[in-house]
Amino acid sequence: MTRSHVYVTTTIPYVNARPHVGFALELVQADVLARHHRRRGDAVRLQAGTDDNALKNVQAAERAGVPVQEFVDRNAAAFVALHRPLNVSVDDVVHTSRDPGHRAGVERFWRACEAAGDLYRKHYEGLYCVGCEQFSTPAELDDGRCPEHGTAPQRVAEENWFFRLSRYADRLHDLIDSGRLRIEPAERRNEVLGFIAGGLEDFSVSRSVARARGWGIPVPGDPSQVVYVWWDALGNYLTALGYGTGDADLRRWWSAADRRIHLLGKGVVRFHAVYWPAMLLSAGLPLPTEILVHGYLTAGGRKISKSGGATVDPVALVDAYGTDAVRWWLLREVPRVGDADFTHDRLIARADDELANGIGNLVNRVVAMLHRYRDGRPPVLPGTDGEVLLDPEARPRDAGRLPDVPAGQVVAACERAPALVAAALDAFDLRAATEAVRAIADAANRFVEQVRPWELARAERAGDGDAGRRLDAALAVLLHACRTLGAELSPFLPDAADRIARQCAAVDGRLPAPSPVFPRLARP
Repeated sequence: MTRSHVYVTTTIPYVNARPHVGFALELVQADVLARHHRRRGDAVRLQAGTDDNALKNVQAAERAGVPVQEFVDRNAAAFVALHRPLNVSVDDVVHTSRDPGHRAGVERFWRACEAAGDLYRKHYEGLYCVGCEQFSTPAELDDGRCPEHGTAPQRVAEENWFFRLSRYADRLHDLIDSGRLRIEPAERRNEVLGFIAGGLEDFSVSRSVARARGWGIPVPGDPSQVVYVWWDALGNYLTALGYGTGDADLRRWWSAADRRIHLLGKGVVRFHAVYWPAMLLSAGLPLPTEILVHGYLTAGGRKISKSGGATVDPVALVDAYGTDAVRWWLLREVPRVGDADFTHDRLIARADDELANGIGNLVNRVVAMLHRYRDGRPPVLPGTDGEVLLDPEARPRDAGRLPDVPAGQVVAACERAPALVAAALDAFDLRAATEAVRAIADAANRFVEQVRPWELARAERAGDGDAGRRLDAALAVLLHACRTLGAELSPFLPDAADRIARQCAAVDGRLPAPSPVFPRLARP
């Protein structure tokens, strides 16, 4: 059977400051998708990187009194270092100021669009926000200020190279409207279609060397200009695959890939869903298949950002609460559409309620009961031949006929979870995906209170053989639920999933002694 090839990318962040938890959200979301597809047997490449060639990086380096390359190298290293504490399974990272293949690829892409007749030079005046690294019309400003950063844009007048975006309006509309270029959620898709319907204007794709402070990739054939940072940055999705230096990875992960998935925040939808597809059409290259858009994290109602004053250090969060708690909050709290306000109390409450008291308590009490009542040996279900539940993938075959054990809801939650998770992740609904997993623990915990295994054990000790058979059935169903939890949690909380799997795996016929899967948290 031929495996599907899935290419998952994050945006590449500016490195004008150290990373904040808002970018951690995107990393974790991308990691979940990558792990999910790997678990299904797909070939997956998870690509990340850093956007080094921005004017805002230059200005930040100047304020710090540090050479630009040294400054971006230091901050880029901080973004890459974020992968480990968040347990993000990135396959490759591109640094746009360091990787020699990136410049070669940007130059090749420029020449391809130039050959298509889509690049021309003209004088331009406009309002430019350095924070967004883009021009805005007066109508797009909020009382004369950038709605994203709250700053007044600069009036810029110079001669730049322009890209003929207007040429691709009809094709872009058809691709998005037909679903061939899929944008999720639908609210963002409609936003993009509305933007296109309003008329597309050609946009500037270069900056003068003087205004860029000499930092960036020179325009091929025009040393007076550097390539606009967004043109440069968007190209990373190709240059990371060898576009410009060798096309083997490009063919595998872009041209021939079954799915090319971009994850991004709502503030950069225009660049990824309008500019980038048009640039690819111009260069004669395939488009992404899916653009998945998330909202913002806020703190006290203000967007968390590197330069906006509201920031939360994700490494400090992991140090305080652990990887599982941070990943779980990001996956459970952020809605499919809209923003989520971060507080330490919300993170703690979510982890304690759903992880420690919900999933963790279930696993601990089930393993403890198996040791207390069955010497750690998983029981054989009625109607089965042999110890089928030693296999983590096995399930109770005769669960519907278990003696006086109302196990149907537990078994149903286990059986439904894989399809529900797959459907939710396909819709880019991380909340619904994690809820399908959490539902297993909820059903199993209710089941414990219904059947009261401790009472069955007491009756068995008193000589009631039927109570012993019912206890075996109940413990078998509960162990199956815990094993299913471990399997289905693996894309979301890989460390915790591994701990659960080891707790529930029999060695020489016995489970290991119970140990807490999740600690209860306290405010540091």
